[in-house]
Amino acid sequence: MNIREILADIHALEEELLQFERKYGIRSETFFAAYISGEEPEDDSWVLDFGEWASVYKTWLARQAEYRNEIQRIQRQSPSLAGLIQEAA
Repeated sequence: MNIREILADIHALEEELLQFERKYGIRSETFFAAYISGEEPEDDSWVLDFGEWASVYKTWLARQAEYRNEIQRIQRQSPSLAGLIQEAA
């Protein structure tokens, strides 16, 4: 994936995360910390949402790491903001 594709994916994932955050009233990082510690949903109707939310959040974390790695790679070649923008164009 190039930098634009990674960024577009991050934005799409953030929209999905926002939907869950609005529905359940907590930030994704708060949810995910509880989820990975093994906390079970209080309501059976939340099970599918929680599985999807965790999956989207893990993918978002992975894309964030990809973005940082790609930015670092580009900055080694062209350390200016203009260089980053040109590379992304």
